[in-house]
Amino acid sequence: MGERKPIESWLTDMDGVLIHEGVPIPGADAFLKRLRESGKPFLVLTNNSIYTARDLHARLKRMGLDVPVENIWTSALATAKFLDDQRPGGTAYVIGEAGLTTALHDIGYVLTDAEPDYVVLGETRTYSFEAMTKAVRLIKNGARFICTNPDETGPSLEGPLPATGSVAALITKASGKEPYFAGKPNPLMMRTGLNAIGAHSETSAMIGDRMDTDVLAGLEAGMKTYLVLTGLTTPEEIDKYPFRPSRVVNSIADLVERV
Repeated sequence: MGERKPIESWLTDMDGVLIHEGVPIPGADAFLKRLRESGKPFLVLTNNSIYTARDLHARLKRMGLDVPVENIWTSALATAKFLDDQRPGGTAYVIGEAGLTTALHDIGYVLTDAEPDYVVLGETRTYSFEAMTKAVRLIKNGARFICTNPDETGPSLEGPLPATGSVAALITKASGKEPYFAGKPNPLMMRTGLNAIGAHSETSAMIGDRMDTDVLAGLEAGMKTYLVLTGLTTPEEIDKYPFRPSRVVNSIADLVERV
């Protein structure tokens, strides 16, 4: 085994790494500042498809974190990239918010419920039974089923909320068809992200707070992986997985000097 090449580009998850319940994690600002000053390519990733990159840029800015729009990569953007490669100029019935519909409009997709090529399911705050029923019928009639991300629950101040993966399970049960998930842990999200910034996996690192999505996707995309303990994974849980991150650190603050 040769020594790994130095890290030339960074991918980092957003929730649990840079912010926690709408508040920056100490060290996040210093880390991002160091990245911007270094000139190294980087991306801030989120499996949440609700917001556009522009929305997220504004939200982070209000928290005092400066991430340029072009450095934000969402599961909605990864899904749009996938569909653009698979079937350029196609049609889709979409259950989701602006992050997803905008990404599909931007690649020239037509959003319709009349014999669409795809049913695309993303995160939304209000899942309608009517929309889910329509999705099931369209899939049964031959539309291909695509889902932005497999997260079964999402965080809220009151506790966990059912998320995209849970709704996907309902549609799968009723339609008999499994979706293709474009977001993490699919390494496709990492690879399309790396391509978007002109980076290579062997000189890139992924920072995340979840073993089952961030570390797994980084590992499968051939990147160095850092697990931070400021999010969902506890030190006790690490050994339950059959794979390990390259390194475990307390928080993003411990990685500032590595940029």
